[in-house]
Amino acid sequence: MDNRPIGFFDSGLGGLTCITPLMKKLPDEKIIYFGDTARTPYGSKAASTIKNFSMEIADFLVKSNVKMIVIACNTVSATCVDELQERFPQIPILGIIDPAAQNVAQVCTQQNNIGIIGTKVTISSREYEKHIKRYNKSLNIFETACPAFVPLIEEGIIQNPIMDLTIEYYMDDFIRKNNIDTLILGCTHYPLISKNIERIYPKLHIINPSSIMADNIKRILAEKDMLAADSAFENVFYASDLSENFINMIDHIFEGERETANVKFLNFDLENGEQII
Repeated sequence: MDNRPIGFFDSGLGGLTCITPLMKKLPDEKIIYFGDTARTPYGSKAASTIKNFSMEIADFLVKSNVKMIVIACNTVSATCVDELQERFPQIPILGIIDPAAQNVAQVCTQQNNIGIIGTKVTISSREYEKHIKRYNKSLNIFETACPAFVPLIEEGIIQNPIMDLTIEYYMDDFIRKNNIDTLILGCTHYPLISKNIERIYPKLHIINPSSIMADNIKRILAEKDMLAADSAFENVFYASDLSENFINMIDHIFEGERETANVKFLNFDLENGEQII
């Protein structure tokens, strides 16, 4: 048994989509989440910048005594999982790409045309394709970057005609030309627009890595005898810029019941290493 919290981090609020599946599967687990909302989005930044930001956040989480770090960000997972694991060998560090790749390799066949959408960094890295092919070389994989999705989602522009038009702009030709029937949401922000995508493309089978991640966390904690039981720790959601959008999105994810989820919010300045009141 290990009642220490699990650390999650993302470039912004997208990684929050990993939280609800985890709480349903492992209700005794507690969470420290860090959203780097002051420096989002990561998806168009240089790899060296992403690595520096990620090391800062991981340092903060380790100092907060987490038992595991979950990289709830595809861009970071595509960029520096190995470096983070080397720097912090004392705790499990999980990226989001490999569990999803295993799932895709298991459920898809040569008859499927698999589309992957993500940030520029994630797509240019081709990490999804590399991981999927590691488990099943025969699959047909197509990728496209959708860089405008994250800024719109961070601004709360979701159930909105602007978002629908942006989805169609990036995806109409991509789906039609490649005859896509299966779509991987290669960014943790994208589950927040999955209903839009389902409505516009009702025949698509959508794979959400944020949901798959919870099963992987449960398996690893069980193998290491690190599952929690009756922890009194509060769930803490940190942000480098504690915006109204960040708090509203947590309300949305908890369906207006965050008070019952034992949640508190804190603003934290990574550069100065101090909490902001």
